[in-house]
Amino acid sequence: MTSSARLDTPDGRGHGVAPARKRAGATSAPARAGRVRVPTARRPGNYVIVVFGAAGDLARRKLLPGLFHLAAAGLLPDRYRVIGSSRRFLTDEQFRDLAREAVSEFGTSQPTGAAWQTFQRRLSFASADPARTDSLAEAVAQAEKEIGGTPMRLFHLAVPPAAFESTLTTIGAAGVARGARVIIEKPFGTDLVSARILDQNLHALFDESQVFRIDHFLGKESVDNILAFRFANGLFEPVWNRKHIAYVQIDVPETLGLEGRGGFYDATGAYRDMIVTHLFQVLGFVAMEPPSSLDARHLRAETAKVFDALKPINPRQAVRGQYTGYPGEPGVAPGSGTETMAAVRAEVDNWRWAGIPFFLRSGKHLAASRQLITLGFHEPPLRMFPAHRARTPNGRRNEIVIDFADPGAISTGFLAKEPGATMRLGAAEMTFRYADSFDTANGLEAYERLLLEAMLGDQSLFTTSASVERLWEVSAPLLENPPPVQPYAPGSWGPQPALNRLTAPYHWHLPGAGAPSLVTETSAPT
Repeated sequence: MTSSARLDTPDGRGHGVAPARKRAGATSAPARAGRVRVPTARRPGNYVIVVFGAAGDLARRKLLPGLFHLAAAGLLPDRYRVIGSSRRFLTDEQFRDLAREAVSEFGTSQPTGAAWQTFQRRLSFASADPARTDSLAEAVAQAEKEIGGTPMRLFHLAVPPAAFESTLTTIGAAGVARGARVIIEKPFGTDLVSARILDQNLHALFDESQVFRIDHFLGKESVDNILAFRFANGLFEPVWNRKHIAYVQIDVPETLGLEGRGGFYDATGAYRDMIVTHLFQVLGFVAMEPPSSLDARHLRAETAKVFDALKPINPRQAVRGQYTGYPGEPGVAPGSGTETMAAVRAEVDNWRWAGIPFFLRSGKHLAASRQLITLGFHEPPLRMFPAHRARTPNGRRNEIVIDFADPGAISTGFLAKEPGATMRLGAAEMTFRYADSFDTANGLEAYERLLLEAMLGDQSLFTTSASVERLWEVSAPLLENPPPVQPYAPGSWGPQPALNRLTAPYHWHLPGAGAPSLVTETSAPT
């Protein structure tokens, strides 16, 4: 994985990572005199970047603002061109206007000044009509001529799954696939058979080393920090196993609804949309063995071992919910049985995790938008310590809670003696927050980081075809014999008592029975 410690700008000043702010009660090692040297992020070679679906929501919200932020930070190549492509025809000027509006509304850098003028001059548009592939071929050839030399090509398929095959056909017919890299958006199929068909279509044009299956969760700083938290600290790794941990939860509820994606969502559902695609990938980071290196080969080998050790998902250990009113949503089939919330119990059957449940939950129109990993520890004998239920509303079990919503936080819940003449326990919490500890303003958003990694050819944070197929294999029993959906009210936590039965004898960290956690809530969409 590449370093993002220093974001050098075209004016040479750079966006250096500021030192952590010292807080009351905290101590730090004395700083050496002189300037602190930090690694400089690598920059890719010259590139032609083609964004398919350039007029769509993903391009507007993430890709165009992200590309401009990379350009403004000096992380794009010295010479590059960005070609937008979609079924909807736009002139170059119309595409530049669309990009300016997208950056203005969703970007972290505003479209002003010399940086924007330089960026917009490098934008152009080409039709994605399969019947007019000459438009794409000519646009790529013109961009390469303007750059000079032999620039690389990167294709980002920001298109619905139904358009994957036609987009690949367009790339092949235009004769521009050779030597290029391609980014594929989730979902990577809807089952094992469709995933293999997608891979066949991809591999007809691209070698596996050229394919980047993107999961933006893995581009988050706070998810990457799981590796540092575990493996760089002797305090945590020794207890990161079944001898000490009783359960793990990966919980990503959303308050958002379908957001105009009724047709797509009704054909996909919460399990395919979130659990297979995102939550299992996070599970791989939580459960992996220490890699000997953080390069793509070693990191992906360790997550693959986790997926190989996953037991098939038992339909009796799954809950499927549907919020009231879902069948009336635009684009949803009347009487639809698609789940808008899914929760499962997964098990990693290896020496580190055998017998420990991993509870995964995600869904739409739930009570809060959160992105949490909770590790609950075995409870020691506590009969010598009296504790009133009101003082320990979430029980007497220690938990580590990792909030991986940007900017991220980690809290540790434990028991402590309350002040007074008697030994009585109360709940306490210690919290690390990225925003309070580091200068997060200079970090990269998940899509920005992954775009940069793809241009550099680093596949560390991208999924392999073998891992995708394995996750569909373990999902097959649930997909082939799903339990019926259970209704839940919008704004609730899902169907009860089914969710509580799934985690018994443990409890969901969310919503909690007492005061809200110090980990802050986020309403950011996933």
